[in-house]
Amino acid sequence: MTLTQQIITIGLCILGTLITRFLPFLVFSENRRTPAFILYLGKYLAPAVFGMLVIYCLRNVSFLHGTHGLPELIAIGATVLLHLWKRQMLISIAGGTLCYMLLIHYVFL
Repeated sequence: MTLTQQIITIGLCILGTLITRFLPFLVFSENRRTPAFILYLGKYLAPAVFGMLVIYCLRNVSFLHGTHGLPELIAIGATVLLHLWKRQMLISIAGGTLCYMLLIHYVFL
């Protein structure tokens, strides 16, 4: 890429990020009620995506061979416990991932 192309690419990335950040504030002003569909998405979309991620992560786990999915189950338990304790999704995900990586690299070789 030439320097001009790099500058244009970075500018478009910045513009796209700013539009996605500020558009909801422009579309849903304080004076109007938030549509029921948007409230529904806000309530149920995050747990649905999180559930799909769990299913995606466990799709290739073999419960009949090797460690029988034990590192995965321990990491899921750690994630659940962290979430019940702190109620912070980022801490839960990062803690569960860290737990899993430590288990597969140091415990279940």
